[in-house]
Amino acid sequence: ALKVFGSHYYSKGIYNAWKPGYFYLTNKRLILYRQDFDEITFQIPLEEIKALVTREEAHFVKGKKKQVLYLIDKQERVHRLSAVETNQLKDAIVQNLETIGLSLEESPVLLEFEEIPIDFLIEGEEVTHRGKKVWYLAPASGIQQETWRPGHLYLTNKRLCWWYDFERKLVFEVPVDRIVSVNTEMRKTSGLDSKKEKMLDVVYSLNSAKTIASFSGGGQIDEWQEALNRIVSGKISEETETCPQCGKPAPAKELLEEGCSSCGWVSPGLKQKTENREQRTEKITA
Repeated sequence: ALKVFGSHYYSKGIYNAWKPGYFYLTNKRLILYRQDFDEITFQIPLEEIKALVTREEAHFVKGKKKQVLYLIDKQERVHRLSAVETNQLKDAIVQNLETIGLSLEESPVLLEFEEIPIDFLIEGEEVTHRGKKVWYLAPASGIQQETWRPGHLYLTNKRLCWWYDFERKLVFEVPVDRIVSVNTEMRKTSGLDSKKEKMLDVVYSLNSAKTIASFSGGGQIDEWQEALNRIVSGKISEETETCPQCGKPAPAKELLEEGCSSCGWVSPGLKQKTENREQRTEKITA
């Protein structure tokens, strides 16, 4: 019934991204298919759609807005979709539902997607990883000793940022090109009675000196270490994707040209190249 280019918001652990592809709307399902990865990133039977809501959201290009379609399913899960013509996609879904005798819920309750406003982004900046309830060891200031404070940790394509919940402002930020190394260590957060926890230490250069920023909590310290180590290795500038088979993030070029190092998944293009190479070898040796 409809084919239109768009994207689906994907989130797993601390990793999140808009995954592009083509939406296919049939008389039974809505599908987002990605040909390069031979992957159906998103699909839902039409009868499982409960409500649709469109909203304008900030675009990564400062000053621009984009239409986002919030699709609520009958399990109350919210899926974020965007298309070249988002309203056209919404209207087509509504029309298909009416054709098969189904209707949508009117005035659905839709909670805000973000718990805090992401208003600290600069021109061309996009959030790629985020963590809730991540504690930051705030440096000593005046008579105030260094203190662990709760907040949100964000990694963008330009900066590592930590948002302080209590004061509702950005307290820590460092450009990604200043990050030197990333380490984890089990140690106590406070006095003698406290238990050891896994800490994330981010070493970065500041005014020709090396400084350490320490983080704890969130239950995803290992994921943060892996994501930040990609910065240190120089791969932050590469487009990141997730393996269609195991879901592990990796550079898109690496996945398409080399396959997944974690589970062995091979892209359709690489598989075809390998088969062609083997056929040529067989002809030569025959």
